[in-house]
Amino acid sequence: MSRIVFFDLDGTLVDRQAALSDAVTGLCRANALTPDVEQWLRTELAERANAADFTRLRDAFGLEKPTADLWQEYVDRVAAAVTCRPEVLEGLARLRAAAWTVGVITNGAGDIQRAKLAATGVADLVDGVAVSGDLEIRKPGLSLFELAATRCGISLADGGWMVGDNPTADIGGGHQAGLRTIWLRGRPWPDGLPAAHHVVDDVTDALAILLTKE
Repeated sequence: MSRIVFFDLDGTLVDRQAALSDAVTGLCRANALTPDVEQWLRTELAERANAADFTRLRDAFGLEKPTADLWQEYVDRVAAAVTCRPEVLEGLARLRAAAWTVGVITNGAGDIQRAKLAATGVADLVDGVAVSGDLEIRKPGLSLFELAATRCGISLADGGWMVGDNPTADIGGGHQAGLRTIWLRGRPWPDGLPAAHHVVDDVTDALAILLTKE
């Protein structure tokens, strides 16, 4: 089995929800935005965030601050708040030390996802990153997996693993890309989706499984 593994980012390697909550609270307080604006942001950004959300925010609430400034402030606040646990960083380092090729495949806007990777130190522990904003194709689209492989200097034909928390995007996408899969349980499992090769409760469990593979 090839020593190649791709990880999802949000909800797998990093805690997106906590960072989002902190960033929205800080943004609203710093700009004296009302509770209804804060609630709108929490709802609209719950699954994904990009600059267009802040254009809609300005239009909905008549804000004067430019969209680009609001978006950049949000990106900066997320980067300041996002965390990757030390044991996860250690596990990634151990994979690299064991001659694994490690990539990240994530849906989201390129600037905010790369800010998270840099702020947490994950960027220093992976060989390549593919963000859906790079291609405007989201997981489970095969093109995003192919881009990740290219950026890691390998081919999907070499096989490998996909680790993530989203059944359709990560596990379904991984299957379509010819990868073995490890699912972090939590979200409802869709009917008809093939089972993951392993099911775990935490990404550290996935790291432990991978480190046993020859």
